[in-house]
Amino acid sequence: MHTILVVDDDAHIRDVIRFALEQTGMRVAEAGDGAEALEQFRSAGPDLVILDILMPEMDGLEVCRQLRKHADTPIVFLTSRDDEIDRVIGLEIGGDDYVVKPFSPRELVARVNAILRRLKKGGSPVESVSGKPLGRGLVALDAQSHVATWNGEDVPLTAMEFSLLQAMLRHPTKAFTRDELMDRVYDQGVAVSDRTIDSHVRGVRAKFAALGGGHVIETVHGVGYKLGTCR
Repeated sequence: MHTILVVDDDAHIRDVIRFALEQTGMRVAEAGDGAEALEQFRSAGPDLVILDILMPEMDGLEVCRQLRKHADTPIVFLTSRDDEIDRVIGLEIGGDDYVVKPFSPRELVARVNAILRRLKKGGSPVESVSGKPLGRGLVALDAQSHVATWNGEDVPLTAMEFSLLQAMLRHPTKAFTRDELMDRVYDQGVAVSDRTIDSHVRGVRAKFAALGGGHVIETVHGVGYKLGTCR
């Protein structure tokens, strides 16, 4: 049974999300503000966090920054502002996905399940068609430990960033459209925007670049993205 931490200063929204998640057999912990969220995270040990961005005192982005200092637990942001900047910032500091209020509880649960299923697909090293571990240049992936590395150093990718890079490594010469990447990263029926994929790509690039990694994902103008030389 998965445990989900729901963080929102609106008790009604927490109740709606709790009901939707419990209907699918998940366990739910709640927090009404950022400080309580950090405390509940330590005590509940959730498998995923649903985190409101706009909260008083400590907002969701700061909560995410604090969690990312010591945990890579998936985070789905909630925001009442239909503002692309908030979404991009949220994803780039370590969020895995976002949902805009008002939202469909069914859609939110679908996104949560999509992320959790990506994490469960581990169990053995990521392999190519030939059976050899996936890698290119100085990049390597291990699905069992859900770890990406650059020249032997761990790269802290989110679940969606990991899935995106894994899809590219499986087809190293293919130029992917954004729609094709969406199909590989998200389950069917879960709608996301092009900007979400762009944010995941930026996140992958930035995290590898921080370790001196370059040319991991290249832009193919007019098409989308493809795997780079990874050197």
